Amino acid sequence: MFSKLSKVLMMAALVLTVALPGLANAGPAEWPTTLKLGFIPTEGAADSAKRAKPIAAELEKDLGVKVEIFTASDYNGIITAMANSHIDLAYFGPKSYVEAAEKANAEAVVMELNKDGQPGYTGIIITKKGSGITDMEKAKGKTFAFTDPNSTSGYLVPNVIFARDMKVDPEKYFKEVRFSGSHGASILAVKNGSIQVAATNNIDMDRMIEKGAASLDDFNIIKRSDMIPGAPIAVRKDLPESLKVAIAGSLLKIDDDPEALQILQNGGYRHTSDKDYDMVRYLKRLKAELAKKK
Repeated sequence: MFSKLSKVLMMAALVLTVALPGLANAGPAEWPTTLKLGFIPTEGAADSAKRAKPIAAELEKDLGVKVEIFTASDYNGIITAMANSHIDLAYFGPKSYVEAAEKANAEAVVMELNKDGQPGYTGIIITKKGSGITDMEKAKGKTFAFTDPNSTSGYLVPNVIFARDMKVDPEKYFKEVRFSGSHGASILAVKNGSIQVAATNNIDMDRMIEKGAASLDDFNIIKRSDMIPGAPIAVRKDLPESLKVAIAGSLLKIDDDPEALQILQNGGYRHTSDKDYDMVRYLKRLKAELAKKK
């Protein structure tokens, strides 16, 4: 009879043989006894740590290693931690993953699915219901919040919308531009009126609604982006190949755990690879090109 670990390795190998070759060349003896899992603070460090727990528990159960959760005050803290080998794997947003792939030796292995099983999400720009700000023209001259410079839906995508679609500079279009630090903070800031307009996304909005912190009825959605690739979980490239495969295989099994999915507030994971985030690289290049034309 196969052990749980053997089953995870076999399942992962079948799915990931092409993406992660070399499974036969390494084994559990070469694995670290502890893995450190980083989580970008999409809702703040405490809530991010809570959502990381089902992932840590699944990895500990399947791989037989201890998993420690690492959070930071901003997205760059997670990228820096991986660059300095302080963490072994991390939940990134698409843009922060692209940054980590360039600067921190990160390699995407699975992609987050939304609750409908789709491998992506949409950026949204929101205002408070009853504010009278019902479109982007009426948002002019108001206070605006991005989330973090390494956020996809909270920074990169809205900047492309402003430059490419609206032909405006947000620093000039809005009365004031701030960084909130997280999607949860942006959503709450709009709800309580301390910020009038903010960029976030539909998945983090749904998470805030599910935990009772907000209601869709609190907001106007005045802009939606095209589909953005789902957030990846990435490993350090220099980990043993068999460990990377086993991590991916373990994460793919979370789809069958309703309790874990409820805490994660997603639809599970599917296999991914670095090339799935080339669209984000294109948006980064486009943003830079548009910025030169200002």
